[in-house]
Amino acid sequence: MGPASFIPEQVVAQHASRESCWIIVHNKVYDITDFLDEHPGGSKIILRYAGKDATAAYEPIHPPDMISSNLPPEKHIGIAEPSASKRPKTAEEKKRELTLALRPPLDEMLNLHDFEAVAKGVLTEKAWAYYSSAAEEEFSLRENRAAYQRVWFLPRILRDVTSIDPSTTILGQKSSLPIYISATALGKLGHPDGELNLTRAAAKYGVIQMIPTLASCSFDEIVDASQPNQSLFLQLYVSRDREVTKKYVQHAEKRGVKALFITVDAPQLGRREKDMRMKFVDDGAGAKVQEGQSGIKKDQGIARAISSFIDPSLAWKDIPWFRSITSMPIILKGVASPQDAIMALEAGVQGIVLSNHGGRQLDNSRSGLENLVDIVAALKTRGPWPNPKFSVFIDGGVRRASDALKALALGASAVGVGRGFLYAFSAYGQDGVEKAIEILRDEFEMNMRLLGCRTLGELSPDMVDASALRTHAGLVPQDSLYAATYQPLRLAQSKDSKL
Repeated sequence: MGPASFIPEQVVAQHASRESCWIIVHNKVYDITDFLDEHPGGSKIILRYAGKDATAAYEPIHPPDMISSNLPPEKHIGIAEPSASKRPKTAEEKKRELTLALRPPLDEMLNLHDFEAVAKGVLTEKAWAYYSSAAEEEFSLRENRAAYQRVWFLPRILRDVTSIDPSTTILGQKSSLPIYISATALGKLGHPDGELNLTRAAAKYGVIQMIPTLASCSFDEIVDASQPNQSLFLQLYVSRDREVTKKYVQHAEKRGVKALFITVDAPQLGRREKDMRMKFVDDGAGAKVQEGQSGIKKDQGIARAISSFIDPSLAWKDIPWFRSITSMPIILKGVASPQDAIMALEAGVQGIVLSNHGGRQLDNSRSGLENLVDIVAALKTRGPWPNPKFSVFIDGGVRRASDALKALALGASAVGVGRGFLYAFSAYGQDGVEKAIEILRDEFEMNMRLLGCRTLGELSPDMVDASALRTHAGLVPQDSLYAATYQPLRLAQSKDSKL
């Protein structure tokens, strides 16, 4: 059959075995019989959809053109001709539709916590588990938030604060706010448009988006959705195949990406137990940079299923190689000690991100905010501070402009926000991201005015009291947000409520 042939779904259904395996993706029929064992996620997941429409399983995990661009033309069988009877909606799909219909109006969202509450209701169980999970006891996840609550403002008064300007420059790129949209993976688990919600909203409000290696949308799809002169950064998980990494980085630079953030705290993905409880069998590789990788653990949650390509041998000796393949500023994402901050400076990179990966890697690792004080102090011993050639970013736990202002006052160059925007588009799409940016913009203006700070340049360490930052005992308030979202092991329950 030629590629333009229409094939009834009943015919596709006849090819539902290892010997003859056809699937439908985006209304197109593919013969993937010869490629079952080459699938990075294993053949088992494909065979679950043999003879069926696999779009719903394929789309959140893969860039849209992955299957069409990687299968030979002769394996593109034709176009699916829908049968008269449509597949009935599952109970989960019906529940999601109802929950979406009952969402509060967008104008009732007053802060980024509100988006998280709505997202928990509208996301599928697997998506919520993946997005919200953290490592082991999730202590670092909670501490990322609690740390900000131990830093107090010392506002200045009787200053003319009629005009407030929260704009800044991040790695030479203008930004309307001192935040950037930090990379989060698999956006289509939360919304059909995935990361494009972020790209379009970022363009509208003049903030910078960091493109994730493990985006649901392809890299080029995201860049194509951006506006002329829109600034984009790239987050990189380094592949075992350095040639793959080289091509990916150099392609990003050619497409106009302005900075490379290399993730250095994930030689192995942490035990994100909420995600692991889902027993997820991965539907694919997640991004083109992973193609051809194998050895995936298919029963330990989405995170581990999509991350087997990451190279655990990445080391300081590789930094000169990265500097040789790109002229983009290089930032090491995941620094957690003064010693490594100094080594990064001496290695000639342009900055670091103080991060514990949203609490998703090594549990009981300190928050970026706690590390900030020690790392800035260490960097001050190596030359003038601030250093115009070396930036210190921070992420993890930021939900309000007041959080970002505390970090900026203590020496951060800018602040990354990840989950807050992820939950915003999961709940309301692009409109949600725009609303979240508006909320943060209004919070910046209010807090800066109340601090007596007209521009970010007027922020200084004497505007905050961080003396309690390291004191944990007895000072951590009840974390109601965590109590509302933590997901423990659920014991089996009988369908008979009387038992």
